[in-house]
Amino acid sequence: MRLAILYADTIYLDMNHELDFTSLGNEEKYMSEHKITQDNIDIDVDVSTTDVENNEVDTSSTDTREAATIDVKDTDLDDSTLTDTDNKKASDDQDESYLPLLALRDVVVYPHMQIALFVGRAPSVKAVELAQAEYGNKVLVVAQKDSLTEDIDQDNLYQYGTVCRIVSTMPHDSDENCIKVLIEGQYRARVDNIESHDDLLMARFERADLDVSMDESQKKNTIQALTTLFEGYADARLRNARELTRVAKRIDDLLELVYFISTRVSMDLDIKQSFLEENDVKTHINTLTEYLVKQSAEQNIEQDIQDAVRQQMEDNQREYFLNEKMKAIKNELSDLNDGAFDGEDDVAELEQRLEDADLPDDVRKKAEQEFKKLKMMPPASSESSVVRNYIEWILDTPWNATTKVSINLDKAKTVLDEDHYGLQDVKDRILEYLAVQSRMKKLRGPILCLVGPPGVGKTSLGESIARATGRKFVRMALGGVRDEAEIRGHRRTYIGAMPGKIVQSLAKVEVKNPLFLLDEIDKMAQDFRGDPASALLEVLDPSQNDTFNDHYLDMDLDLSQVMFICTANSMDIPPALLDRMEVIRLPGYTEEEKVNIAQKYLVPKAIKNNGLKEGEIEIVEAALHSIVRSYTREAGVRNLEREVNKICRKVVRGSVETHGARAPKKAERQLVTVDDKNIDDYLGVHQYDYGLAEEEPEIGRITGLAWTQVGGELLTIEAVAMKGKGELSFTGSLGDVMKESIRAAMSVVRARGDSLGIDYETVKTTDIHVHMPEGATPKDGPSAGGALTTALVSALTGIAIRPDIAMTGEITLRGKILRIGGLKEKLLAAHRGGIKHVLIPESNERDLADIPDNVKEGLTIQPVATIEEILKVALVDMPKPLKPAKVTVDKTAGKALHN
Repeated sequence: MRLAILYADTIYLDMNHELDFTSLGNEEKYMSEHKITQDNIDIDVDVSTTDVENNEVDTSSTDTREAATIDVKDTDLDDSTLTDTDNKKASDDQDESYLPLLALRDVVVYPHMQIALFVGRAPSVKAVELAQAEYGNKVLVVAQKDSLTEDIDQDNLYQYGTVCRIVSTMPHDSDENCIKVLIEGQYRARVDNIESHDDLLMARFERADLDVSMDESQKKNTIQALTTLFEGYADARLRNARELTRVAKRIDDLLELVYFISTRVSMDLDIKQSFLEENDVKTHINTLTEYLVKQSAEQNIEQDIQDAVRQQMEDNQREYFLNEKMKAIKNELSDLNDGAFDGEDDVAELEQRLEDADLPDDVRKKAEQEFKKLKMMPPASSESSVVRNYIEWILDTPWNATTKVSINLDKAKTVLDEDHYGLQDVKDRILEYLAVQSRMKKLRGPILCLVGPPGVGKTSLGESIARATGRKFVRMALGGVRDEAEIRGHRRTYIGAMPGKIVQSLAKVEVKNPLFLLDEIDKMAQDFRGDPASALLEVLDPSQNDTFNDHYLDMDLDLSQVMFICTANSMDIPPALLDRMEVIRLPGYTEEEKVNIAQKYLVPKAIKNNGLKEGEIEIVEAALHSIVRSYTREAGVRNLEREVNKICRKVVRGSVETHGARAPKKAERQLVTVDDKNIDDYLGVHQYDYGLAEEEPEIGRITGLAWTQVGGELLTIEAVAMKGKGELSFTGSLGDVMKESIRAAMSVVRARGDSLGIDYETVKTTDIHVHMPEGATPKDGPSAGGALTTALVSALTGIAIRPDIAMTGEITLRGKILRIGGLKEKLLAAHRGGIKHVLIPESNERDLADIPDNVKEGLTIQPVATIEEILKVALVDMPKPLKPAKVTVDKTAGKALHN
């Protein structure tokens, strides 16, 4: 005998929303109030049930929900609790392995549990009516796999369900097609076969009771553990926690307790169904235990977070109260002491700066909004620090402050001549640029980009222009910049956000129209943090930079009055960025220019920086020539400056050893003269040999001219022929372009074998090795084809090459010499190396007009168009052809044709 207690406490909608009601009457009222339509009539109502001994119902708690008692005796019901369609027609010999099937969505019914259902689908209503009419109120309840499917499909049903007894039914007040059904789970069943009859499903099944294979001690401990875990879960997540916990503690059957808890927890439908599908009760217990433990841990974490937040809020409120109290005390003290304490208030100081600042209207509006937020915040809060920094950056940015720009071409020319020797073409272009700016209010011209090797004075030229125009000078190094935020700034959502280097640099010089030097613009890179070169497009575009938007300030900043000048070592600049610039090349200095620079700038600067006095050292011109020729080989003057400083340091050391640390008096000073004879005493053994003309002619060795980022260079090319199998090899850290040039040169030589006196059989049994010394230095570029061909011809014919000759130019398979770039840098390299005769492509002859006369002095520059012209000049003797050229007579025209 059992007395079942029915608690109608939770409705499970199709979307698993939980709703409360206290009785079936409330349930109907809820459906009516919320206007649940016909589409949602198959609503599953989960009703907690348990067994209570001796027909006792605990009503001690006044806050528990209203309960209805139903007397259950085996499978029979009191007639008073059944509807008009009760099972009076059912017979005792009815087959209980064949029952109508009721499909449920979003709910699993377990044995010993009672469930209240809203049944609205036609097959479900017919199954209930048939069960009451012919099957003794028995129905097989099975859950659907896909709860969103409206139609009942056999393939969409699970294999295991629960045989249930229909306790009562009643019509729905607002929907005549829907009925309320209260069912009670009897036992677990496995579905063997499902049949479709007259718009309803019938199922044949087998009873499948579960056996809990545990001793009494294990059962008792497991029940105690599950009850304890469920109590914690209910306290944290269920509204009627005390009532449900009290019911759970009275259940002494382990399997029934598992079903009871499973009905209450919010597990997935497939997990709940697995408690019916699988036969291992221990697995069910472990799954349920793991879920409850996990929920308990999550609840503990959530509780800790809530406690921490509550404590932080209390601390902030206390801190805010104390700060407000301190502010009131300061105001009182300020009134008593005539404002003596006002300077201590940072917010007041910031407010004063905001009032005095010269800001555009939109910027002032934004700053005042942020300042209002700042006054509402506790001073020690992290958000207060962020807002304060933002306001300070707004105030530090020069929105309207400018310096007076005065462009006087005479003054500018004087400044450029004082600061830089030579570079006449560069100076003329800069003066033209300044002349245009003197008539234009805004800088609408292209951005100047100074391109040249290191040490030629690109950065110092920018400083000179700033001094000539009266602008403040600011420099931004772009070498290695990979992050777009370095240009545009970080957004304020990031921790530690700052404006970009553009805004930072303007804030540093405090004006909006400085000369801004973007140094080493070709050294920028890009990675996952963005492309800084793309961010510079807006900065350097005169038609866009008047509304430059920094991500941190998030306001438009006018950069149109900034004079931007860029520097680079090479033309390796993104095309879109290069399109906004006007390139001015600084190729390097000749020997005479370097000596003059040393005399006028480097030597006086080195004497001053090393603490020497007038009359202590004299570096004569011959010594400077020796340094340039034998100790440096560069386009610029940085190494020259280092060598001059090295001489000065040695002289200072000798003076200190003689006179001590103090500078000697004028009468005690001993003049040290450095010339080309004693230069080795100060700089050691010379590093480079000057002049190649004194060397003897060699077979297979020729000097080429190459362009690098640090200026022009002499490139030695060697070729040697040896007995072998006709193989071609090459060494010297060569790039792909250089390797292709070697193969093309070899093809040119073999195609002209007869005219060059080279036998084909000899080539088949001869190995050729091409080598370019200094193997650790990478070499690549399309300008060595002519030199390579000459070296191969010399190696195969045994005819030596003149030592005082150098050449540049790529070759085609037809023997044509192609145009090259960087002619000025290459001629300077030949000038530095003592080369007397230079061969250049004929198509580059027009470029000689742009080469200064001091570069062309001392050089014999000869344009050539074919390899035959090169060989006539480069080889000591011309090779003899193997056989004379054939002559074919055209009898019709009477002319001789040479093959």
